[in-house]
Amino acid sequence: MLHIVLFQPEIPPNTGNVIRLAANTGTRLHLIKPLGFSIDDKQVRRAGLDYHEVERVSVHESWEEFLTLELPGRIFALSTKGTKNYADTAFRAGDILVFGPETRGLPASLREALPSEQVLRVPMREGSRSLNLSNSVAIVVYEALRQMNFKFED
Repeated sequence: MLHIVLFQPEIPPNTGNVIRLAANTGTRLHLIKPLGFSIDDKQVRRAGLDYHEVERVSVHESWEEFLTLELPGRIFALSTKGTKNYADTAFRAGDILVFGPETRGLPASLREALPSEQVLRVPMREGSRSLNLSNSVAIVVYEALRQMNFKFED
Protein backbone atom coordinates (compact mmCIF):
# COMPACT_ATOMS: atom_id res chain seq x y z
CA MET A 1 0.00 0.00 0.00
CA LEU A 2 1.16 3.50 -0.78
CA HIS A 3 1.06 6.22 1.86
CA ILE A 4 0.22 9.85 1.11
CA VAL A 5 1.33 12.39 3.68
CA LEU A 6 -0.01 15.94 3.64
CA PHE A 7 2.31 17.98 5.84
CA GLN A 8 0.35 20.80 7.49
CA PRO A 9 -2.29 21.16 4.74
CA GLU A 10 -4.07 24.51 4.67
CA ILE A 11 -6.94 24.38 2.16
CA PRO A 12 -9.94 22.18 3.05
CA PRO A 13 -11.10 21.30 -0.51
CA ASN A 14 -7.61 20.08 -1.46
CA THR A 15 -7.54 17.76 1.52
CA GLY A 16 -11.08 16.58 0.77
CA ASN A 17 -10.04 15.73 -2.78
CA VAL A 18 -7.02 13.79 -1.53
CA ILE A 19 -9.17 11.92 1.00
CA ARG A 20 -11.40 10.79 -1.85
CA LEU A 21 -8.37 9.88 -3.99
CA ALA A 22 -6.97 7.76 -1.16
CA ALA A 23 -10.29 5.97 -0.68
CA ASN A 24 -10.61 5.18 -4.37
CA THR A 25 -7.02 4.03 -4.86
CA GLY A 26 -6.48 2.01 -1.70
CA THR A 27 -3.79 4.36 -0.45
CA ARG A 28 -3.46 5.46 3.16
CA LEU A 29 -3.60 9.18 3.94
CA HIS A 30 -1.75 10.81 6.83
CA LEU A 31 -2.31 14.41 7.85
CA ILE A 32 0.42 16.13 9.86
CA LYS A 33 -0.71 18.90 12.22
CA PRO A 34 -1.20 21.74 12.48
CA LEU A 35 -4.03 21.63 9.95
CA GLY A 36 -5.39 24.83 8.49
CA PHE A 37 -8.95 23.58 9.17
CA SER A 38 -10.93 21.04 11.12
CA ILE A 39 -11.22 17.60 9.52
CA ASP A 40 -14.97 18.03 9.96
CA ASP A 41 -14.88 21.31 8.04
CA LYS A 42 -17.85 21.68 5.67
CA GLN A 43 -15.47 22.46 2.79
CA VAL A 44 -13.58 19.19 3.37
CA ARG A 45 -16.85 17.27 3.33
CA ARG A 46 -18.07 19.15 0.25
CA ALA A 47 -15.21 17.57 -1.72
CA GLY A 48 -17.27 14.40 -1.88
CA LEU A 49 -16.90 12.37 1.25
CA ASP A 50 -19.86 10.13 0.62
CA TYR A 51 -18.03 6.87 1.35
CA HIS A 52 -16.19 5.86 4.47
CA GLU A 53 -13.16 7.84 3.33
CA VAL A 54 -12.29 9.34 6.68
CA GLU A 55 -11.57 5.83 8.01
CA ARG A 56 -8.48 5.81 5.78
CA VAL A 57 -7.12 9.03 7.29
CA SER A 58 -4.70 9.20 10.20
CA VAL A 59 -4.01 12.53 11.85
CA HIS A 60 -0.61 12.95 13.53
CA GLU A 61 0.41 15.65 15.98
CA SER A 62 3.81 16.08 14.32
CA TRP A 63 6.20 14.75 11.69
CA GLU A 64 8.17 13.03 14.46
CA GLU A 65 5.04 11.27 15.70
CA PHE A 66 4.29 10.05 12.18
CA LEU A 67 7.81 8.64 11.83
CA THR A 68 7.58 6.91 15.21
CA LEU A 69 4.09 5.45 14.84
CA GLU A 70 4.09 4.46 11.21
CA LEU A 71 7.61 3.04 10.88
CA PRO A 72 7.67 4.24 7.29
CA GLY A 73 9.30 2.69 4.27
CA ARG A 74 11.02 4.80 1.66
CA ILE A 75 10.10 8.46 1.92
CA PHE A 76 9.78 10.66 -1.15
CA ALA A 77 9.26 14.38 -0.71
CA LEU A 78 7.50 16.17 -3.56
CA SER A 79 8.74 19.71 -4.01
CA THR A 80 9.24 22.39 -6.61
CA LYS A 81 12.79 22.43 -5.24
CA GLY A 82 13.37 18.79 -6.16
CA THR A 83 15.70 17.97 -9.04
CA LYS A 84 14.58 14.42 -9.89
CA ASN A 85 11.53 13.92 -12.09
CA TYR A 86 8.92 11.85 -10.22
CA ALA A 87 8.40 9.71 -13.35
CA ASP A 88 12.03 8.60 -13.22
CA THR A 89 11.47 6.91 -9.86
CA ALA A 90 10.70 3.21 -9.48
CA PHE A 91 7.92 3.22 -6.89
CA ARG A 92 6.91 0.20 -4.84
CA ALA A 93 4.36 -0.77 -2.21
CA GLY A 94 5.04 0.82 1.15
CA ASP A 95 6.47 4.04 -0.28
CA ILE A 96 5.54 7.29 1.43
CA LEU A 97 4.78 10.34 -0.72
CA VAL A 98 5.06 13.59 1.26
CA PHE A 99 3.50 16.84 0.06
CA GLY A 100 3.84 20.23 1.73
CA PRO A 101 1.39 22.98 2.61
CA GLU A 102 -0.11 24.87 -0.29
CA THR A 103 1.35 28.30 0.47
CA ARG A 104 4.91 27.42 1.45
CA GLY A 105 5.78 23.85 0.46
CA LEU A 106 7.81 21.42 2.53
CA PRO A 107 10.27 22.91 4.99
CA ALA A 108 13.93 22.76 4.01
CA SER A 109 14.72 20.70 7.12
CA LEU A 110 12.41 17.91 5.96
CA ARG A 111 13.69 17.96 2.36
CA GLU A 112 17.34 18.11 3.42
CA ALA A 113 16.94 15.12 5.74
CA LEU A 114 16.38 12.95 2.65
CA PRO A 115 18.85 11.93 -0.05
CA SER A 116 18.50 14.26 -3.05
CA GLU A 117 17.20 11.40 -5.23
CA GLN A 118 14.21 11.14 -2.87
CA VAL A 119 13.20 14.79 -3.34
CA LEU A 120 11.06 14.64 -6.46
CA ARG A 121 9.57 17.24 -8.75
CA VAL A 122 6.57 17.26 -11.06
CA PRO A 123 7.81 18.98 -14.26
CA MET A 124 6.20 22.28 -15.20
CA ARG A 125 6.84 25.06 -17.67
CA GLU A 126 9.72 27.33 -16.75
CA GLY A 127 8.55 30.24 -14.64
CA SER A 128 5.58 28.32 -13.23
CA ARG A 129 5.23 28.50 -9.47
CA SER A 130 3.40 25.30 -8.56
CA LEU A 131 0.52 22.98 -9.34
CA ASN A 132 -2.56 22.55 -7.19
CA LEU A 133 -1.82 20.22 -4.27
CA SER A 134 -4.56 17.69 -4.95
CA ASN A 135 -3.63 17.58 -8.64
CA SER A 136 0.02 16.95 -7.78
CA VAL A 137 -0.93 14.15 -5.41
CA ALA A 138 -3.11 12.51 -8.07
CA ILE A 139 -0.38 12.73 -10.72
CA VAL A 140 2.22 11.03 -8.54
CA VAL A 141 -0.09 8.45 -6.96
CA TYR A 142 -1.36 7.28 -10.34
CA GLU A 143 2.17 6.98 -11.71
CA ALA A 144 3.17 4.87 -8.72
CA LEU A 145 0.06 2.72 -9.10
CA ARG A 146 0.66 2.36 -12.85
CA GLN A 147 4.13 1.01 -12.08
CA MET A 148 2.54 -1.48 -9.66
CA ASN A 149 -0.01 -2.60 -12.28
CA PHE A 150 -2.84 -0.84 -10.47
CA LYS A 151 -2.97 -3.30 -7.59
CA PHE A 152 -5.53 -1.50 -5.48
CA GLU A 153 -5.62 -2.50 -1.82
CA ASP A 154 -8.38 -2.34 0.77
